[in-house]
Amino acid sequence: MAIEVISENASHGGVQGVYKHASAATGTDMTFSVFVPSHEPGAKLPVVWYLSGLTCTSANVTEKGEFRAACAELGLIFVAPDTSPRGDGVSDDADGGYDFGLGAGFYVDATQEPFAKNYRMWSYITDELPAFVAQHFPADRTRQSIMGHSMGGHGALTIALRNADVYRAVSAFSPIVAPSQVPWGEKALSGYLGGDRATWRLHDAVALIYDGARFPDILVDQGEADQFLAVQLKPSLLAEACNEAGIALTLRLQPGYDHSYYFISTFMADHLRWHAERLY
Repeated sequence: MAIEVISENASHGGVQGVYKHASAATGTDMTFSVFVPSHEPGAKLPVVWYLSGLTCTSANVTEKGEFRAACAELGLIFVAPDTSPRGDGVSDDADGGYDFGLGAGFYVDATQEPFAKNYRMWSYITDELPAFVAQHFPADRTRQSIMGHSMGGHGALTIALRNADVYRAVSAFSPIVAPSQVPWGEKALSGYLGGDRATWRLHDAVALIYDGARFPDILVDQGEADQFLAVQLKPSLLAEACNEAGIALTLRLQPGYDHSYYFISTFMADHLRWHAERLY
């Protein structure tokens, strides 16, 4: 399992790297970024996984997320995968939409053609990439947590809810909490998984909670000036589900903040401290 170094830069006493490898899950080369803080030789560090949103790559949070100072202080490895497979021959949205196809993998394993061949982001994120990262970096797979933004918030919530024994913490910025009930999710889940809505429930955080999935506590930050809040995000649906299930949800509505990385970077350190408290 060879790793290709695209770049490595010293930052906050550690190393910010961007890497590429050949993925068996997606059948493509995949690029991801990793920040490793300064640490004692031989030490294993907890890992925070960050899942990005629609149209993004690993570069968005790496360049705009402002996470390295907090990760250096807290002793956290920060891993940012891509949002979909890419490359020649990888199917895209035939209509050219930004919310499906390239950059919009929705963290599912597609079952519908022509996407089933490459769009296996669930397997890539939950299985292949963690094993690969542990092989090449000082990552402690017994101490992992997950977070994400928008589509990536959807991915983080569903992955944590279905793997509560693997991840010690989960948080999200502006997550798509109920993709079965909003246009972004309906387009993606029908395109990747087909028309049977029963199969969508495994990739819908609100549905998972009503179906019995549990996680001890969840942190969500949502900008009140987010242009997607009312139609695509609907955090109140998550609040209702968590309340009924007895899940401790910290939902913070942030006045004046939108959907951008100006918002994410403002509260990134808060989220990383939340994760560190549960990883150490």
